[in-house]
Amino acid sequence: MRDIGLLMLRLGFGGAMIWGHGYMKLMNVISGKMEFMDPIGIGEAPTLILATIAELVCSILIIIGFKTRIATIPLILTMFVAAFVVHATDAFGGSKEIAIVYLIGFVSIALTGAGKYSIDRA
Repeated sequence: MRDIGLLMLRLGFGGAMIWGHGYMKLMNVISGKMEFMDPIGIGEAPTLILATIAELVCSILIIIGFKTRIATIPLILTMFVAAFVVHATDAFGGSKEIAIVYLIGFVSIALTGAGKYSIDRA
């Protein structure tokens, strides 16, 4: 049962991140819309590209369970910045709350690993 729970955690958080965030950012990169916030001072385009890689590529890796613990690191960093830098002054709820929930989910995946139903385990 534990491994089914870990699979559901990976599919749920990874899939939601792709569907709700990563795909949209990829479409912006492809269309050349590089306007994006720059919370850590590396520029809008690099920030957008790094967020897209984290939210799309790393989420795919988490879903399939390949290099799962390593793949969570960019997502943990991205969600930490989203929650505590970008939305630092927001009230709890909305975007800040969602970022914190994702942060907790990806930290949980990092701590537990991918489980039995993953490429990591094969």
